[in-house]
Amino acid sequence: MNDESTVTPWEVTGNVDYEKLIKQFGVERIDSQLLKRIERKAGELHPFLRRGIFFSHRDMNWLLDEFERENMLENMLDVIALGFNPKLHENMLDVIALGFNPKKTHFLVDTLHAKSMYKPACEVAKRITLSTIKSSFGFNDSVNLGQIFYTAMQSVPAFFPSYLAGKNIPCLIPHAIDQDPHFRLARDILPKMGYYKPAAIHSVFLPPLTGPGGKMSSSISTSAVYTIDSPKVMKDKIMKYAFSGGQASIKEHREKGGNPDIDVSYQWLRFFEDDDNKLKKIHDDYKNGKLLTGELKQILVEKLSPFLERHQEARAKAGDKIEDYMFHE
Repeated sequence: MNDESTVTPWEVTGNVDYEKLIKQFGVERIDSQLLKRIERKAGELHPFLRRGIFFSHRDMNWLLDEFERENMLENMLDVIALGFNPKLHENMLDVIALGFNPKKTHFLVDTLHAKSMYKPACEVAKRITLSTIKSSFGFNDSVNLGQIFYTAMQSVPAFFPSYLAGKNIPCLIPHAIDQDPHFRLARDILPKMGYYKPAAIHSVFLPPLTGPGGKMSSSISTSAVYTIDSPKVMKDKIMKYAFSGGQASIKEHREKGGNPDIDVSYQWLRFFEDDDNKLKKIHDDYKNGKLLTGELKQILVEKLSPFLERHQEARAKAGDKIEDYMFHE
């Protein structure tokens, strides 16, 4: 397996070493003490926290301190920033279908809301030097101006509620670890503007169907299951392309067992199977050879089928609701 990896906001390839990224990016691991503190406040831990899918953070303890001091907005709004891209409308439909509350969720679109975002983005931009952008993102002189200014626009949602309210409001940004450079810059700059540093919580990547390394790409159909795929298309993709951690033959698999750590079907189940006991049994049965690769794939298919059916039913009704979620200037 190739141990080389690339993790940037635009590209993720290779076998990602999350321990290495923790050191490289200077983030903190989510440890048992922090999990216990979150559980005390929330009443329970989400499976993504229990399983280490969200594995590192910045300033979560500070955020919980602020929560305890009640220095938060009641019904604090959730700003979902959506950069302009050809799939913008599709992204909106998926967010709505997932059940976000329209009273607390607002789509903030770079191009549509430039009137509100441009002034604070300029305040960020004039505090970022070209050399900082180059060192943070590995840019060279051939990069276009849009990519350089994008970080300033990306920073705005981290303090937009504070900007609108005229007072500091703590902010938590959940995101995949590859986007950390954008918000690392924001954390350096915002205190100079009088705003809190945004706290952050980082997730691992959902691996591509075709292999354990990198992340799933929407531009490569064989690596991904789309939310608009029918259950049949989803099943065909998983059965044909899902990378196996099993052995070369059934006999060898029964004797040696499979490797759930690299088996994509099992890794996806970590995201979609909420029951810890079921997941552990699947893990153990696969590792000791009781469960075959084809059977593991079928478990994933049966888990995703009802999810896709429910999601697509909700998605079909979401088009008329977009305006309810849109931020109004």
